[in-house]
Amino acid sequence: EYGLGSKASVEGDVYSYGILLLEMITGRRPTDQMFNGGLSLHKSAVMALPDQVIEIADPRLLGDDIDGSNSSRIQRSDTAHADGLKECLNSMVRIGVACSLEPPQDRMSISDVIHELQSIKARSLQ
Repeated sequence: EYGLGSKASVEGDVYSYGILLLEMITGRRPTDQMFNGGLSLHKSAVMALPDQVIEIADPRLLGDDIDGSNSSRIQRSDTAHADGLKECLNSMVRIGVACSLEPPQDRMSISDVIHELQSIKARSLQ
């Protein structure tokens, strides 16, 4: 957003955080060649929610990817761990999407982001 000439603002910082979060989860930059023709990092994340988030996740987040398919690796792991991982990734992608919404006033507040991240951490440590 700042790269497009926007002035610095809290909403712009939240947008940047959301895009950074999506970049870390997917391993892709907003300028990746796959994002053309109206597709963006934000839109691809929206389309993946809630059932395909594992498919857009960077395989390095999930450990060694034996056969190239994130979902098959998750299916091979124990059910409780797989469900927890899917829930965590879904929650993180939802935060990234909510932070990068247009228009800026629709974005998640940073205090809500912190609260959600603390909730995700608490759930994952159970």
